[in-house]
Amino acid sequence: MKTFNTPAPNIPYYTPVQDPPAGSALSPNPPPLFTPLTIRGVTFHNRIAVSPMCMYSSEDGFFTDWHLVHLGQFALRGVGLVIIEATAVRPEGRISPHDAGIWDDNHIAPLKRIVDYVHSQGIKIAIQIAHAGRKATTNVPHVIECDPTLPYVVPREYGGWPDDVVGPSAIPWDSNHAKPRELTIPEIQNIQKAFVDAANRAKTAGFDVLELHYAHGYLGHEFLSPISNKRTDEYGGSFENRTRFNVEIAGKVREVWPEDKPLFVRISATDWVENEESWTVDDSVKLVRKFKEIGVDLVDVSSGGNTPAQKIVVGPGYQVAFAEKIRKETNSLTGSVGLIREPKFANDIIASGKADLVLLGRQFLADSGWVFRAAEELGVIVKWPRQYHRCYNVKKPRPDDDTNETAK
Repeated sequence: MKTFNTPAPNIPYYTPVQDPPAGSALSPNPPPLFTPLTIRGVTFHNRIAVSPMCMYSSEDGFFTDWHLVHLGQFALRGVGLVIIEATAVRPEGRISPHDAGIWDDNHIAPLKRIVDYVHSQGIKIAIQIAHAGRKATTNVPHVIECDPTLPYVVPREYGGWPDDVVGPSAIPWDSNHAKPRELTIPEIQNIQKAFVDAANRAKTAGFDVLELHYAHGYLGHEFLSPISNKRTDEYGGSFENRTRFNVEIAGKVREVWPEDKPLFVRISATDWVENEESWTVDDSVKLVRKFKEIGVDLVDVSSGGNTPAQKIVVGPGYQVAFAEKIRKETNSLTGSVGLIREPKFANDIIASGKADLVLLGRQFLADSGWVFRAAEELGVIVKWPRQYHRCYNVKKPRPDDDTNETAK
């Protein structure tokens, strides 16, 4: 059927094409936050990304209609990149029994449904793949908050695996966590293969970007930090050995991930621990140089999460300085996270060269229309979804359009 309302391509239902996508700058000389960023063969139409946020809303790892609506809202509202939450490469690599997963080929179809919808809006989408290590089989945060008397470690009869938690060493995160079993070399190799298999599934699902999760005290971070890694073999001891697990995975994943698609890595830049040998921002600089050599394109810089002894100084943009240091000392692209709430502050991060991408998490949960608010505050006209054109009076409304109350 002929139509004047061009459809979005390659989806099994009709929706208008968003060209350019929502959130694209229409004003000349837009502020840096609203300038495009191209990495390999992928262009993000602005520098605003939805940070991966665990939602604890899966069963057996499967994404559902809830995730489609949750993630779809951000695509509809103009972000440059949506990053799907930490998605486990093995069932025992989940933080909780209700974490998302990508360890089975059956997980591909529901993921592809989300990817196809986000693409129908002209937006790019990434997935973060992860293994929780010694922080696995814990209860869902919003469940514990409602009833603190419930067990923190989920027992087997409630879908947990307290006897099958693993880590680089047999050191629990804290007394309220399960005690992990130290991984053998063959088990390490099997987990590395699980990351590669997950990357291949993500490729089949059509993701634009893949992110490896090496932060927040999960397995990748556990190998890096001497606080949690006391091994004496080739995966422990020296900096070279402690980084081996992560560098090997990144190299193997880069080999199977399409050459024209970016590979990101999220790290914790520091353990935030003094008076004890720990992971530091200087260590992160050295690690990022290794990542750059093997084809990692951007480092998503967070911090902390590996020990209850951490002393984090929290405030707006409290992790920006880490991204800035890594960017300047390695000449690598970085993303910055951590209480970035105000549009002018976010724009200044990009404008001053502290990072190349800003990632917002909780702020988007509180304000899914943050991109449009940022555009208004920064004085730039941006594209809105075609179906929502009435809410922004870029063009004079038709005289006969009595539904266009907002634009009148």
